[in-house]
Amino acid sequence: MDFSFSEEQSLLRKTVRQFVDNEILPHIAEWDSKGGFDPAIWKRLADLGLMGVCIPEKYGGSGMDYNSLAIVCEELERGDTAFRTAVSVHTGLNSMTILQWGTEEQKQKFLLPQAKGDKIGAFGLTEPGAGSDVAAISSTAVQDGDNYILNGQKTWISLCDSADHFIVFAYTDKSKKHQGISAFIVERDRKGFSSKAIKGKYGIRAGNTGEIFFEDVRIPAGNRLGEEGEGFKIAMASLDNGRFTVAAGACGLISACIEESVNYCHTRSTFGKLIGEHQLVQQMIARMEAGYQMSRLLVYHAGELKNQGIRNTRETSLAKWQACDFANKAADDAVQIHGAYGYSDEYPVARFLRNSKAPVIYEGTREIHTIMQAEYVLGMREDKNLNKMLPQWPFEE
Repeated sequence: MDFSFSEEQSLLRKTVRQFVDNEILPHIAEWDSKGGFDPAIWKRLADLGLMGVCIPEKYGGSGMDYNSLAIVCEELERGDTAFRTAVSVHTGLNSMTILQWGTEEQKQKFLLPQAKGDKIGAFGLTEPGAGSDVAAISSTAVQDGDNYILNGQKTWISLCDSADHFIVFAYTDKSKKHQGISAFIVERDRKGFSSKAIKGKYGIRAGNTGEIFFEDVRIPAGNRLGEEGEGFKIAMASLDNGRFTVAAGACGLISACIEESVNYCHTRSTFGKLIGEHQLVQQMIARMEAGYQMSRLLVYHAGELKNQGIRNTRETSLAKWQACDFANKAADDAVQIHGAYGYSDEYPVARFLRNSKAPVIYEGTREIHTIMQAEYVLGMREDKNLNKMLPQWPFEE
């Protein structure tokens, strides 16, 4: 299996890296401090074709493969996790879900403008009382003629104040437990919808995260995604895509840790020599590099399975678990290498450490992925057919 970049992918990586160097890195300290990035970034991402990089051209995307999405996520997180998160949610959790499960009418109405970057998509699954235990959600959608009446609350929702459309999960029949969950596309301008940002986050401060509320929100039946009762299945398929982008982004964070630490190692001296000459510092650098290389292999293996239209829940879970753990360890080592300076905002490594913690928790905690991997090995879990897989790349027009 060859994971070397094509000419198109190499150009894509160069383009995103230049974008990060020129338009994110000079401002990220300020954006992180004030708790939000310049919304003009959205238009620049759209102009570069990054809002629908792996969406077929007939639906407004760039038509590139799924590993190209990984390249974008890695390079964006090298700048800051907030930007990878934005693309993860918009593309991985929302647009790719509509591509996989939506009707042609839904793709034209929602996916096409999102892939072009004219609209922003988000995802609403987590609730105050339901995280890893998806069946514990309390949101409800009751059918009323040609509409559903949606009530409930979602929390820790990325892009809560900026997204135009949300994929939301609610019970249509609670007696069926997880088989009674359905999925809906909800527009922000629906009466009864509101959002509120969460302040005081430990990390990813430049990103918008918060709560969304539904008070008797009337949703047309045509906005239901899939059939009634398919919501849990759709959520799990969405997480396969979201976790893939999170894992790819973690590679970018490790890369940023290596870059900053190597630069510091070549400028800081102790005990009469550069700190990069000390073996214990070299050990930390080597650990970062090993984590980076192993994570990339896991990510691109999962991406190749996606390209072939093969179910990849197991491989994506492993990539997400390991890459995020490696990124967290790399950020911790980067702070250690910088010593007291690493504990300040003078260098970006403190931000790396703060940002590295959330991905270890969201889209499946490390504990959930540990259990998943053990169950696969023990024969207690198998990948059942999801019925609707992502389109195989290259996409047919």
